[in-house]
Amino acid sequence: QVQLVESGGGLVQAGGSLRLSCAASGRTFSTYAMGWFRQAPGKEREFVAAISWSGKSTRYADSVKGRFTVSRDNAKNTGDLQMSSLKPEDTAVYYCAAQRYNRAIDSYSDDDYWGRGTQVTVSS
Repeated sequence: QVQLVESGGGLVQAGGSLRLSCAASGRTFSTYAMGWFRQAPGKEREFVAAISWSGKSTRYADSVKGRFTVSRDNAKNTGDLQMSSLKPEDTAVYYCAAQRYNRAIDSYSDDDYWGRGTQVTVSS
């Protein structure tokens, strides 16, 4: 089992920045890809970013490309999402996820490991 805990959410003005962190415990975190997702009120959960187990490969949703940066520190069992130039439409609950088994780094399902989320609110 893997437990994931997100932190770093909060309220920020448009144009501002936030850094989300995901702390993992349990199974060897460094072996599998991890991703970030978000869900806004009344909308489906959507992919934001992902990073391979080595950190060498990353993927981003078009909506955040150039503004968000995903990273990880396997020695510390943590993953981060640096968010810059935030927009009101980035407002959502952000979740980190870790794959149960290796596949495309941006492919996740409910069977993978998920955190409980952290709220990000961007005011205009």
